[in-house]
Amino acid sequence: MPEDTDNPYLRGLFRPVDTEYTADTDSMTVIGEIPQDLNGMYVRNSHNQMHAPMGTYHPFDGDGMVHAIRFEDGKATYRNRVIKTVGYLAEQAMGGKSLWPGMLEPHLAEYRGWGAMGTMKDNAGVDVMAHAGKLVASMSQCGEPYHLDMDTLETKGVHDWGKLIQPFGICSHFKVDTETGEMMFFNFGETYPYMHYGVVGRDGQLAHFTPIELPGPRWPHDMGITKNYTILHDLPYHFDPELLNQGVRKLTFFKEQPSRFGIVPRYGDNSEIRWFEAKPCFILHLSNCYEQGDEVIMDGCIQRRPGKPQVGQQGEDAHDRIRKHLDKHNTGTHMYRWRFNLRTGQTIEETIDDEVSEFPVVANDIVGRPYTYSFNTLFKPGDWHMAGVKKYNLTNGDQQRYEYGENRFGSEPVIALRPGATEEDDGYLLTFLTDMNENQSECLILDAKDVAAGPIARIILPTRITNGTHATWVEADRLQGERLPA
Repeated sequence: MPEDTDNPYLRGLFRPVDTEYTADTDSMTVIGEIPQDLNGMYVRNSHNQMHAPMGTYHPFDGDGMVHAIRFEDGKATYRNRVIKTVGYLAEQAMGGKSLWPGMLEPHLAEYRGWGAMGTMKDNAGVDVMAHAGKLVASMSQCGEPYHLDMDTLETKGVHDWGKLIQPFGICSHFKVDTETGEMMFFNFGETYPYMHYGVVGRDGQLAHFTPIELPGPRWPHDMGITKNYTILHDLPYHFDPELLNQGVRKLTFFKEQPSRFGIVPRYGDNSEIRWFEAKPCFILHLSNCYEQGDEVIMDGCIQRRPGKPQVGQQGEDAHDRIRKHLDKHNTGTHMYRWRFNLRTGQTIEETIDDEVSEFPVVANDIVGRPYTYSFNTLFKPGDWHMAGVKKYNLTNGDQQRYEYGENRFGSEPVIALRPGATEEDDGYLLTFLTDMNENQSECLILDAKDVAAGPIARIILPTRITNGTHATWVEADRLQGERLPA
């Protein structure tokens, strides 16, 4: 990367990492004490641009790089590795020259690409999760599911089941049900039927893949699962269909078009899906979904005024427009609840909290089940900088928060339950944090029951890492494969 770039998303907190490290706590500084019962691995993905970009760089365009820290017996080992996608390897073979444009300028594409638009490099830089003893990494615009080695983080290619769904790929925010070991996923694109939905079994084999018909091309970002159902999104924030027919991609928020949520049995198909309408909105990330009597309940962070990045020719104000649509205070993102009644077909909506928050997470074993706690990220106004964490008690309304401090910015947190935990906050909250004052990064370990008390331990990493996207916790008993169903 050139050092003199004027792009704010390639400098400062977003400066890429150019070295792969392996370090342990014999060489890293530990402030406090790592809990002896913290056993497993925290993995976080990130966009880490490795070559001078083609055109205007958006912070979701960069090459994927995973950062992971493995805990056992009060010690830890850190690694970071580039995700070596086909696109990355092709650019390396050309001497470090970018061959594909990013998401904002698809018209610059000279080669067939990946993603919903078919023009991007498959960077696999958004999401990462563990399934069937392997790590799965993907990008939000629908790319191939890349297999990373659980121990070394080295890229092993595309998952076997991913080869069976080409050219569709998967979107980020696939979900794993740790009780059954199944993984649910979806994708979207610009050609009919515009969406597909699938299930990968606990054995790592494709068990279900089916088309889902939408009224036209959409840009969904997340999905939900419950014990018996999957919830798919058809939201009124997408390309203008008339302009798209002319080859112009103009993202538009259609304020008069309802949001639609499709509830389908886990192994159901398009004929079995039930669509529920709700107020117009956009959703990036869900907290959790579950069943309660006749209802399916979905909690997440709603946007009533989503940002609209210009897709096409970019002007001198491109960086300012990127900042505006990434600024959570500008989009007004906050915790919200939708209740879908399977008996009456009615949708009930309610605000949980009006403070701006995003990247909501729950413990892995809570996904798809009734729950009490959501751990959300707080953001600095005006930037895509994660400034703290907020814990919601959705049963009694209690709240806790921990803010990282001036010029200290975190990542999406994860919840690591203690072995044998009987409560969903009986464990630790982990996050990677970058301190711009000290020009260093660290892993924070907090007590999930009392996040306001601050870190139990801080592990100073061997390098300052770039701002990240999504993260996951892999329990020690899931490192080699999914658990046997009870």
